[in-house]
Amino acid sequence: MATRLEVRARTLLGQAGIELNGTRDWDITVHNPGFFARVLRQGSMGLGESYMDGWWDCARLDLFFQRIFAAGLDRLAARNWRAVGLTLLSRFSNRQTMPKSTAVARRHYDVGNDLFEVMLGKTMLYTTGRWEGAANLEEAQTAKLEFICHKLKLAPGMRVLDIGCGWGGFARFAAQHYGVRVDGITLSREQAALGQALCSGLPVNLRIEDYRRVQERYDRIVSLGMFEHVGYKNYRRFFSTARRCLAPDGLFYLSSIGSNRSVHATDPWIERYIFPNSHLPSIQQIGTAIEGLFIPLEWHNWAGDYDRTLMAWQANFAAQWSRWLNQYGERFCRMWSFYLLSCAAAFRAKHLQVWQMILDPL
Repeated sequence: MATRLEVRARTLLGQAGIELNGTRDWDITVHNPGFFARVLRQGSMGLGESYMDGWWDCARLDLFFQRIFAAGLDRLAARNWRAVGLTLLSRFSNRQTMPKSTAVARRHYDVGNDLFEVMLGKTMLYTTGRWEGAANLEEAQTAKLEFICHKLKLAPGMRVLDIGCGWGGFARFAAQHYGVRVDGITLSREQAALGQALCSGLPVNLRIEDYRRVQERYDRIVSLGMFEHVGYKNYRRFFSTARRCLAPDGLFYLSSIGSNRSVHATDPWIERYIFPNSHLPSIQQIGTAIEGLFIPLEWHNWAGDYDRTLMAWQANFAAQWSRWLNQYGERFCRMWSFYLLSCAAAFRAKHLQVWQMILDPL
């Protein structure tokens, strides 16, 4: 006989067209009856951790989450005590101070360059590609880089600052194809070491530095996928720093995942296992932070492109599953797939956005 919690779970999942132990790709198979209490009491944390522990499975996690987001079931998890506690902590403290900002580098970006090299492919770009006219991940990422360089109107001899440079993918491309000099800053030692090696022989300098410490002046500034780690309490300082470091006739290209509404904390599972101290901005939060500093010349939304990019990353990761299983263990592998596929679904369902902004200094 089904327990009260199982009946409750069936009812909620039914609202999203998902069946327990069903046969469709988005249905889930429960292996441990403790799953129901764990998820209903712990929300997204219970859902993610129980998957990592092998308590349930799904043939297509991306389709499962697409239905969860479309039905709004994720909003129920937001009422969980863990989520509420994280929001309160974020409201009453700055979780992205300079000492705290290195946590995400240690726990995520330094997890292993070999994993990222396989997952991201030749371009080593950890942000969305631009898939219009692209046949594969490399073409999509190259198209994105061409788009950025075109919008920035790069010319030989320009000095460019890349805030959150990753493994130097943009810096390498811009230096090779547009003749610019690039300074890239990151908080990840693994990124800086491999990135500098990949940029060998080019006018590129990648260094470990917090954006708040940059003092030089640049013709152009670019930041791709780093703003999600700034934190809403620091948005004004981030843009003030960029404005101070940018030439009066310069341009700033900012790419960031965006939230449909203003929030003050991230999902508890993402916070614990993937991106500690992260925060996704809303249009209102960005608008308030740039007021009097920058004018948005263009604002594009590439949410659909990020869906396809994440699915390509997952395919690359899954193609060497046995390697990662031996190197990191099954729990890590399940965690990583859960992360990539749930995020792909979030963009597909328009639960999250990804913005490309070209900003003109005032």
